[in-house]
Amino acid sequence: MVRPVKQRMVESKPKSDYFKPRGIPLRMLEESVLSIDETEALRLADFLGMSHEEAGNNMGVSRQTFGRIIQSARHKIADAVINGKAINIEGGNYELKEKMAGGKGHRKRKRQKF
Repeated sequence: MVRPVKQRMVESKPKSDYFKPRGIPLRMLEESVLSIDETEALRLADFLGMSHEEAGNNMGVSRQTFGRIIQSARHKIADAVINGKAINIEGGNYELKEKMAGGKGHRKRKRQKF
């Protein structure tokens, strides 16, 4: 029996969800699909500079799982940049963290399939 995938905690969805190389028509591009949780991993590790352990705790996963998520995200980004592919950000297995007016956070479940 396969173990179910644990929901990953995500601060928010990215402001933009599609990127493409300039000067190449969209119909001629291949796509690299980056999940919402992979984007969050990039934000925590590469943008905010968190360690894998700290970022994993922030997302509610182990350090090892975070390492696999970030490795996959970096591979997809590198593939898109090197091979001139568009990047589509969608899907994944995540929950959005939302702040309440009183400053206390609560979880809002959002299930998405790959």
